[in-house]
Amino acid sequence: MTLTEIKIKIQKLYNTNPEIHINIHCNHPKMYYDNEPAIIRGVYPHIFQLEVKEDNQIKSFYMQYEDVLIKRVEIIELTGSTKPSI
Repeated sequence: MTLTEIKIKIQKLYNTNPEIHINIHCNHPKMYYDNEPAIIRGVYPHIFQLEVKEDNQIKSFYMQYEDVLIKRVEIIELTGSTKPSI
């Protein structure tokens, strides 16, 4: 999948059903989520915004499309997988 295809698919999810599930494995900043419910809150030219509910708090963060390309971030609805990629 190319970067342009990823952008288009995330934009489509944002417009149709922004409630998704994600796998994130990132050391800086430290974030580990496996099949975690999330909401796409914004889609911009180089980044997209996600919200995750953790310990009764909403955590909001921005991810780059490149993170999806290199599989640091996996959106389950784009891959069809339910298991972490790492």
